[in-house]
Amino acid sequence: MRLLLFGLLIAALASWLITYQRQRWRIRALERSKEEIQVEENLVFDFLHGLGEAFRDVIRPHDLHRLIVESSVRILDAHGGALYMVDRTGQRLTPAFVSKGCPPLLEVPDRILQQAATTPIALESYLRSHPIEAGQGLVGRVWTNGEAVLLQDLADAPELSKLRNSALGTSSVMVTPLLYGRQNLGVLAVANGPKSASFSASDFVVFKSISEQSAFALYNAIIYSEANEKKRLDHDLQIARDIQRILLPAESPTINGFDIAGVNIPASQVSGDYFDYIQIDGDRLGVVIADVSGKGVPASLIMAICRSVLRAEARENHSPAEVLHKVNRQLYPDIKEDMFISMAYLILDREKASVTLCRGGHDAPLLYRSATGEMSLLKPPGMALGIDSGDVFDRITADVSVPLEANDCLVLYTDGVTEALNGEGEEFGRERMICSVQASAQEGAAGVIARLTADVRNFAGGHPQNDDITLIVIRKT
Repeated sequence: MRLLLFGLLIAALASWLITYQRQRWRIRALERSKEEIQVEENLVFDFLHGLGEAFRDVIRPHDLHRLIVESSVRILDAHGGALYMVDRTGQRLTPAFVSKGCPPLLEVPDRILQQAATTPIALESYLRSHPIEAGQGLVGRVWTNGEAVLLQDLADAPELSKLRNSALGTSSVMVTPLLYGRQNLGVLAVANGPKSASFSASDFVVFKSISEQSAFALYNAIIYSEANEKKRLDHDLQIARDIQRILLPAESPTINGFDIAGVNIPASQVSGDYFDYIQIDGDRLGVVIADVSGKGVPASLIMAICRSVLRAEARENHSPAEVLHKVNRQLYPDIKEDMFISMAYLILDREKASVTLCRGGHDAPLLYRSATGEMSLLKPPGMALGIDSGDVFDRITADVSVPLEANDCLVLYTDGVTEALNGEGEEFGRERMICSVQASAQEGAAGVIARLTADVRNFAGGHPQNDDITLIVIRKT
């Protein structure tokens, strides 16, 4: 009986010891698991903190790409990783960052593998420069499908399976698209080599969380980059506008017998309109107004070239038509087929109190007769500059003399005046322009411009200006 009780006691003690040992193992396992989770959490928090710090300053795209890949590799204890971003065409992926020693995630030509056997940098250079087309290989399919994958069996990725048992092979890979809203920005991938453990389901959950934060960071980086680029372009355009204003007359010229005023109101930061006053000699003053087809920087550059050529040809030349003939021949070879310049150029003669006008396809100037209060259009023949090499242009474009009496007004303008729109899409038109000039003609050249620009502004209301506006008024005194 004693032996039986002793045996039961020994059995109970052994059972207790086994249970105790198992519990200790479980506790140690839980503690190790807790430590691993804590380490993983710290790594994730470090990653998130790194992303936040990156945006405190202006981060370079390469540095952000490297932060994402290297953090992903460190958090998931991966062999290597790669980030592919959509190129500007939106048709393929380009490698943004590939970590050192990352297993190939795309098919590698045999010649590259042969070179890599003796020169490892050959493989790295190939991986860091070779784009991936939509649907091409595992990475291209994930980008196209928009779904993350965890692969431990590479049967679905034949481009990777052929290297599985080599030193360059991949045993386990996770690939995810970088989605933010409706934007598919690229692909993030991490891979383990043949001697590394396979990724687990929990690794996959963490990886997808990393990709979500990475997509958010990358999207914001793109927005910041675009904002900075716009800021830089705005700054450059402001400089261009300042330079262009230097090229336009700062004040009206003084010439006996004439009262002159002009204004340029650009629709954007730079204008394709041009006007100028050119002192030809002691008795004559050239007045020019022009409109380059199109808007913005290209038109403003053509305008600057036109100004330079015209000024060079106008000196000591008393024929507006002859000047435009020479200007057209010089500009024609350098003007694109879809561009042209409409221009009106006239010469005021102080001694003869006369005006000689040539019109190169420009809007017909308005002539106000003070004696009758009537308005008429001056339509001398002519074609726009830059369309013909010179034979037809020279034959069509000719001088016309325009007699002016006291208080008569000659109004030169660009189509930004007549084609100004209101909120209903209605144009200001020539009739309103004529009424405005008639109502202000006795107020002098500056008065006509003030009244006309005010009428255009009131007509348009809050509708944005859609074209450059340039006006020159010449009043015979």
